[in-house]
Amino acid sequence: MSIMDPLVVLRGRSLKPIPHLASGWTVSGGGKIYTIRLRRTGRWTNGLRVTAHDFEYSWKRELDPKLAAGYAHIMYGIKGALAYNTCKRNCARLRDRVGVKAVGDYTIRVTLQQPRPWFPQLLAHNVFFAVPRGTVERYGAEWTDSSHIVTNGPFRLAKWRHDASIELTKWHAWRGAGRISLERVEMPMIASGTPAVQAFQAGDVDALSTQMLGPPYISRWKGKPEYYKSPQLATNYLGFNLKKVRDVDQRRAMAMAIDRRALVDQAILSGTPADGFTPKGIPGFESIAPHSRFLPVRGNLPAARALMRNVAHPVRKITLYYPNAPGVKEGAVAIAAMWQQLGISTTLNQQPFNHFLQFLGPPPNADVDTYSFGWVYDFPDAINGLEVWTCGSRNNNTNRCNKRFDSLVAHARPVQDPEIRYRLYRGIEQSMFGPNGDIPLIPLYWGTNVSLVDKRIRDSFRIDPQTFVHFDEIRVRRR
Repeated sequence: MSIMDPLVVLRGRSLKPIPHLASGWTVSGGGKIYTIRLRRTGRWTNGLRVTAHDFEYSWKRELDPKLAAGYAHIMYGIKGALAYNTCKRNCARLRDRVGVKAVGDYTIRVTLQQPRPWFPQLLAHNVFFAVPRGTVERYGAEWTDSSHIVTNGPFRLAKWRHDASIELTKWHAWRGAGRISLERVEMPMIASGTPAVQAFQAGDVDALSTQMLGPPYISRWKGKPEYYKSPQLATNYLGFNLKKVRDVDQRRAMAMAIDRRALVDQAILSGTPADGFTPKGIPGFESIAPHSRFLPVRGNLPAARALMRNVAHPVRKITLYYPNAPGVKEGAVAIAAMWQQLGISTTLNQQPFNHFLQFLGPPPNADVDTYSFGWVYDFPDAINGLEVWTCGSRNNNTNRCNKRFDSLVAHARPVQDPEIRYRLYRGIEQSMFGPNGDIPLIPLYWGTNVSLVDKRIRDSFRIDPQTFVHFDEIRVRRR
């Protein structure tokens, strides 16, 4: 985000898409064709111009099945993208059919499979950045090494000591360099909260990235001038392995037994209790939110116990898997105590993050009954979180495949009228958490960015709702 120049940036409370390297765009073809105009002032750090040809090359490279890019699926709304990315042989012809075309040096024409009203917001995602073709083809997988890399953003990658630190320096030839105050950014890679806080207290770092502070540190720093909090587009939840916890009444009971207010205020110490999956801050939230009775803020233990009495073969011993991350253990311990009141004994299993991801699948390991996880939104539209739970989603770790749910998502995707689309999103949420919902997961709380920030940069420091730190906005005051 700091070394590249996105076509679009998201601004304001509504995260409105604002042209950045793009100067603007037009929409035609019933919402399926985007014609994007580039500024003529974009440059690579090797002096070459940034052109529409760079974007056509880069997006098709992202989709190239030989690259096996893990986030290529976010481009599947583009015509021909899915077919090319999943191709097994004779793929060159499919590459030429992908709906991305440079029309001259400064115009990109994008043809979508069907209307995607949030496509301008999607363009802010790093998957849609351009990469320098000559450098990539010369150095291959090593093109991102600091001695080779060519970029086009406000900062350059000066040093990269792998697994230790990154150093950025201001690129004075960038088209907007005049508004950038910082000359250098040093980023030591600190793996856990305790050494990060110690580095902050020692004056070795000026700020922490989000999700470094666990509950003990939040309670210690909350209310002090250095404590930083900002909204986050994220939902933290418990997922079920539906092959293990099969009875919907048990899943509903386990959801209702959780006191989300106590979880947030006494265990996690950050976030907002969630009564649906789509978080506050998403456009149309008030129209979308299901305010589910199965997700009561204060919990409803009597109703939960009544539901458990309906379960013919209850699962009384549950294993809850969770990653080694700040606040997650405290939350898991609290939830286990709440489920104990339903007669459910919970075994907690904490794992390193990479191991945890492998364990979840999909499909999840057979030992998984429930798991604690979170979803940070890639772009500000509810569809980004709702389509996680479709049958073919690589992020659906629940062993759930609900064809009706998939059809509801497919029906909502192309609807261009936002108010109609938001009502459809509400119906999708209701299919999970409404009176007849199947509760494949339990939303717990919507996220918050928390950090420690030195007073020298406090006034201009910003972690945005998608957790990015905006170094281009920081102004350093003298001590």
